[in-house]
Amino acid sequence: MINLITHFHIISSTKVVIMQVIQNQKDVSKEKNFTLESVAEVSEILASKVEAAINEVERLNSQTHMIAINARIEASRAGEAGKAFSVVAEQMNDLSGKIGNVNQKMRHDSRDTIDELSNLIKTQAVTVRGTRLSDLALTNIDLIDRNLYERTCDVRWWATDNSVVSALTSKSKDACAFTSGRLGVILNSYTIYFDIVLADLKGKIIATGRPEQYFSIDSDVSDTDWFQSALATTSGKEFGFQSVSRCKLVNEQMSVIYSCAVRENGDSNGKILGVLGVVFDWESLAQKIMYDVPISEEEKFDTRVCIVDNQGSVLADSVNQQLQDTIQFTGRSALFDKKKSFAIEDFRGNNCCIAHALSPGYQTYATGWHSLIIQKLKKR
Repeated sequence: MINLITHFHIISSTKVVIMQVIQNQKDVSKEKNFTLESVAEVSEILASKVEAAINEVERLNSQTHMIAINARIEASRAGEAGKAFSVVAEQMNDLSGKIGNVNQKMRHDSRDTIDELSNLIKTQAVTVRGTRLSDLALTNIDLIDRNLYERTCDVRWWATDNSVVSALTSKSKDACAFTSGRLGVILNSYTIYFDIVLADLKGKIIATGRPEQYFSIDSDVSDTDWFQSALATTSGKEFGFQSVSRCKLVNEQMSVIYSCAVRENGDSNGKILGVLGVVFDWESLAQKIMYDVPISEEEKFDTRVCIVDNQGSVLADSVNQQLQDTIQFTGRSALFDKKKSFAIEDFRGNNCCIAHALSPGYQTYATGWHSLIIQKLKKR
């Protein structure tokens, strides 16, 4: 009788514990959006619950074992009358030993299996996260490359405009004023530019599209990158460039400048007369891309999106540190050498997934910049 009662008690108690485990997982599933990370968390919870259930079975089995021992003692004291009871006690003891063996095997097998499952899920979760973020990083820099390619086309086209060539040929006030008006008409349609400026061979600005707004006429730009790089070109098919900077010509606004040598008669191989520069509104393009990355609001709290140059200088940034910060981490050089990849790195005291994509280029143009998405990982 003791055997049946105890065995029934073990089964009933174990069933209650297992049902609690199942119900707990159902409750968790209602509260969580199931990403792979959340599945890994659930597997850890399951592991602890299974361990608790096994411990409970072990506790109950220990009680069964003690009852069996006591039963054998009492049977021995009863002498001949306790022989039948002694057989029952022996069976209980044998059953207890078998339950103990099964329990130990269950503990070992379940722990190994759940640990393996959890590790596989965590590894897969990191891969999925890194791949997704690096794909988004590639999209960001591709959008920028495609947009800036159009700027190289604009400046090479407008450098052949008759009014631009005439202003540099005659240098008369009327010709320069007419060219400023012409550039103003272009700007009315191309609102992505702060200004379009025309400089003579000495680097003196002689015409601009917005002379009343920026007052850059007569400014000396001879030492600027965009002017010098345009002068160094060998034909009208080439262009000059100045990377992201705060431009004095447009009241220190964040700009990228593309330039092209203006050549005699607008001929691609003609003698250089001066340089045309288009001052592009960098932040209106880049910052919008940084802010609009398609990730959840919850992710955005732990995510930084940026564009950097080869030295890691921040050119665009979702936390508004452009031209004020440099991205450094241990594996940066190795990551930057890859076209698209990700790494799990310590970044400023946080364990992060750092996704990267190198400028893929569009048509004949590539910025050569790097797109990064840095996302903090939850502590385990």
